[in-house]
Amino acid sequence: MMNKIEILAPVGNAENLKAAVLSGADAVYFGLGNFNARRNAQNFTFDTAKEAIEYCHSRGVKVHITLNTLIKDTEIKDAVETVKAVCQMGADAIIVQDLGLAKIIKTVCPHIEIHASTQMTVGTLEGLYELKKLGFSRAVLPRELSYDEIKYLCEHSPVDLEVFIHGALCMCVSGQCLMSAFLGSRSGNRGLCAQPCRLPFKVQKGTGHDLSLKDLSLIEHIPELSRMGVCSFKIEGRMKRPEYVSAVVSACKKSVNDNYTSLVRKDLADLFSRSGFTDGYYENMLGRDMFGYREKENVQSATKELFAKYASIYEKEQARFNVKFTFSGKIGENATLTAECNGHTVSVQSEMLCEAPINRPIAVERVKDALSKCGGAQFNAESVEILGDVDYSLPVSALNSMRRNVLEQLQNEIMGKVERKICPAPLPTNIISRNERKYYCRFDNINQIPDNIDADLIFVPLGSDDKIIKDRKYGVELPHGMFGNGKKVEEMLKKSSATHCLCHTLDAVAVAKKCNKTVVGSPSLNVFNSHSMDMAKDMRISEVIVSNECTIENFRKISAPIPKGITVYGKTPLMLTRNCPVKNGKSCKECGRESEITDRMGIKFPVRCFMGYSEILNSRPIYMGDRMGEIPECDIMFFNFTTETKQEVADVISAYIQEKSPQGEFTRGLLYRGVE
Repeated sequence: MMNKIEILAPVGNAENLKAAVLSGADAVYFGLGNFNARRNAQNFTFDTAKEAIEYCHSRGVKVHITLNTLIKDTEIKDAVETVKAVCQMGADAIIVQDLGLAKIIKTVCPHIEIHASTQMTVGTLEGLYELKKLGFSRAVLPRELSYDEIKYLCEHSPVDLEVFIHGALCMCVSGQCLMSAFLGSRSGNRGLCAQPCRLPFKVQKGTGHDLSLKDLSLIEHIPELSRMGVCSFKIEGRMKRPEYVSAVVSACKKSVNDNYTSLVRKDLADLFSRSGFTDGYYENMLGRDMFGYREKENVQSATKELFAKYASIYEKEQARFNVKFTFSGKIGENATLTAECNGHTVSVQSEMLCEAPINRPIAVERVKDALSKCGGAQFNAESVEILGDVDYSLPVSALNSMRRNVLEQLQNEIMGKVERKICPAPLPTNIISRNERKYYCRFDNINQIPDNIDADLIFVPLGSDDKIIKDRKYGVELPHGMFGNGKKVEEMLKKSSATHCLCHTLDAVAVAKKCNKTVVGSPSLNVFNSHSMDMAKDMRISEVIVSNECTIENFRKISAPIPKGITVYGKTPLMLTRNCPVKNGKSCKECGRESEITDRMGIKFPVRCFMGYSEILNSRPIYMGDRMGEIPECDIMFFNFTTETKQEVADVISAYIQEKSPQGEFTRGLLYRGVE
């Protein structure tokens, strides 16, 4: 049995809003201000957003507001005001990435729904339970999950689940991409991704565009996903044309009604695609066939005639609600009109009394005709029942007035305006004075570790030789990409002697806590401000290395109730991907899990593979050996060793001890220039 299906449409402006609603969307999502992941879309102002919400609610359409970016401490005040405005406007839910913003919303407006953006990278049952504890009612699942993985989550999830059903498919797992930030200071986590992955990146014998995937389309699978328990089907495309929005919404509605055809799919591909569509992740068929880019043929296929075909769908308001009218009258009394629709019942009375007829009484057909004319509104008269004898007289104008009044009241009932209490925003916890500075090192493998290394904590991959890990200064790094491996990781961790875990995502945090390990949050956890640091403490995370998009200046402003750290050395992971680009040219056996990808400038980026996922590293390491004194109020200096040999690691540590200037290629990362 299928659940009630929500088709969730993207809205980048007022025209797209009209296209989505009048094409039959059940809900829409759009951005407001500078705190949404499509800042280059036209988006909405506070005034236009209020109008948009009223427009949608009057038609029974829900509105989800995207506040799904990382927020600096200097932006918290504006973010709080945005949250207050959204709650007072009556939006149905807020989509969030930043843990600190989630904490703010739960304090400022505890009765509004919070949905976990796919940018939060939660794709395991353990992670979903963690979201539930944090106050989330829905999670948008990663696009990388398979049929079996989604089915398992649906069967056990404590929160509602939403999936992306159609649109652009990033090579990188959402929330884990720093490619645009590091190459051009335009952050995907801040809503300004420049999409460098769509440019030529090559692996040996690959496609030439080995970081660019075809667009996702799972529309034909909507009935199947609904039977699993997925409640919402999300369309990507807040920067697309209104005709695109209309076409995809219409296609989704056809799929719900088992009427989705190859011709409809062709229309969607002609309107916009990158070498067609893929459902590779869903079908668990990864590889070269999933890759594609925007070719000349894709652009030329979108004809004026095709745009006109889908523009015609939203030219005229279509009735969304069937109303049952019941009418009664009596000489010397006011007539009564009752309307029933979607579980709502309202009644109005005529302003004038029913009178004895001078010539003949009002005809039954005249009453039915007057009440059935709902005009161009969103209501349709399903039936008109007249009680008793019509032996009285009442002008048609009175009937029309009653119809208008009862429909207006019915519309207000459907809109369901809510009054939400707005509470004061939380204050960040004051920083705890800590005098001791610690040094943590993370290694790809144990063979890189120099003899007699002097570090406070050393992280090695989960599954490394437990004889080494029994030394108390060793911890384990949980997999960056867990996907469906939550149980497997938990079983491995229970067998480990490690007391500390380096965790990149909420999935990993949840597993580590379940195994009673001490949690250290990595930069990939995207802790970016004082409130997200507070939330980390609430989650029983003991220490956090802040996001690699955080500048030294921003770092200084973060108040922290737990020790905070910053990355001072290492090749930053720019992408986490489940579809290894190197496989486009050679097998895993040929690669040996260590290869590289080259951009159009000839710069090589290392690719490293682990438990079912790959990381694409920056071409050069962050180096701060000569500037350690410029990082104030720092509890933990984090070294991330990836491609270095044991000797190279020893040389780096020696250079830091001697505060040497950098040798060879290096970068200061985003510690000074930051991101937009």
